[in-house]
Parts: sequence; structure tokens; C-alpha cells
Amino acid sequence: MAAHSFEDLVVWQKAHQYVITVYIMTKQYPKEEMFGLVNQLRRAAASITANIAEGFVRTGNREKLRFYNISQGSLEETKNFLILSKDLGYISSSVKDDLYAQASVIGKMLNAYCRELSKTI
Repeated sequence: MAAHSFEDLVVWQKAHQYVITVYIMTKQYPKEEMFGLVNQLRRAAASITANIAEGFVRTGNREKLRFYNISQGSLEETKNFLILSKDLGYISSSVKDDLYAQASVIGKMLNAYCRELSKTI
């Protein structure tokens, strides 16, 4: 079945759950990080789904690929901030590892989308 909306994309659905998890997790961060690490981590996470959504509506596959690649970059950015969060003691290794596992699934899905789009360019 073809997707009629970005919300139909399984990769967007998984990424959306990831974003929600990041938002909930960062509620426990110190208040002094609200405009620092919390803001950056949340924005990077939200950018994953935002770029999937924006790419979905693009008519050309080259443009779609560009937005999905940006989404991949945002996913890697969140992983960087998760390492920093763990190293600063804001999250445990197990929380970081769980989010890394989710990111890995999303990353593999995005890679598959990009690989298929690349074949059509």
C-alpha cells in the first residue's frame, strides 16, 4: 500500500516515538541545561521527523533524498548529544544504549529509503 501522508511512513512513526522519548527523557535534565543541551537535543530529534515529512511532499526524488539525508544527519546529531548526556551524568548508560538501539533501527530504515531513491536519480 502506498503512503498517502508522511504519517503513513513506518520510518516517520518510529522516529516520532524516538522524538517523544527524547522529550520525556530531557525533562529530568538540570534546569541550567534547558537552553543548552536540552534545547539542542530536542531540536535535533525533532528535525529527524520534520525532514522526513518535508521530504515526503517533495515531487522530485533528488529533493526527497536531500531531505532524508538531512534527517540522517539529525539522527547522528542526537546520538552525539546522547553521548554527551551520558558523559555528563544526565542519563545512564542503559538509557543511552536503548536510545542508540532505536536510532540504529531508524537509521537503517532511512538508509534503505535513500538507497532506493538513489536508484531512481
